Amino acid sequence: MHLSPPLILGILATLSITLAIPKPGRYNAELPTNMRYVDKSFSLQVRDTIYQGDGSVHAGWPAINKWLPFDQLWRQNKNSMYKSCVLNGWGANNSPEELKNLRKAIFQAVDEDGFSPLEANHRRSFYLAVVLQESGGCVPTTNNGVRNPGLMQDHNGRGTCNENKIIREPCPKHTINLMIQEGTQGTPFGDGLEQLIAKARGMGAPDAQAYYMAARLYSSGSIPADQNLSGGIGSTDSYASDIANRLTGAIWNESTSY
Repeated sequence: MHLSPPLILGILATLSITLAIPKPGRYNAELPTNMRYVDKSFSLQVRDTIYQGDGSVHAGWPAINKWLPFDQLWRQNKNSMYKSCVLNGWGANNSPEELKNLRKAIFQAVDEDGFSPLEANHRRSFYLAVVLQESGGCVPTTNNGVRNPGLMQDHNGRGTCNENKIIREPCPKHTINLMIQEGTQGTPFGDGLEQLIAKARGMGAPDAQAYYMAARLYSSGSIPADQNLSGGIGSTDSYASDIANRLTGAIWNESTSY
């Protein structure tokens, strides 16, 4: 059968549209049970893995050498960070200056502690993944009633540009620094990521597992009795798994991640 050029173009357009639309629902029955379509991407269907177990490589979690370097992770998520504030109704989108200050704040939080170059890069990537998970990188983030303010939604910290729904725009550099400092180093009310990584290592967790355990602790305050890091204990079940996926390249539309 001969197809005319207009008909061919019409068929191709239909196929293009079909491929661009995420499949209905969060799960795709044609995928293995530990895989799902992330229907949160801006333009691409990105699969992420639902990791189960104790966060170890033996349990199937990504080894630390599978993580994206910080610079690549930043470039990959920069567009979504620009858009996340309006998507969430948290005020105007981030300015280039605010994102530049966020990047600098992450470097400052790591550089102050004198890590080796390799460890420093792992820390930067991990801190950025938590920022994306907690706030989408939106500088004037909400505290959602229970006071977990700022970019990292820390435990009752002082750093915020959205207090009682009063949004401060632009968010000052020193406040952005404080948000990252409180999320990584903790507040008088709760541990930050640094303490939680150290706690996980004290429990015998090596390499990437310590970071995944720290993510679980940051989200829910404890590790489930069965050691399954995808057990939320009242918080987001997939939190640690989402962090692992972000670190290995999954991208979300940052209006539905938290």
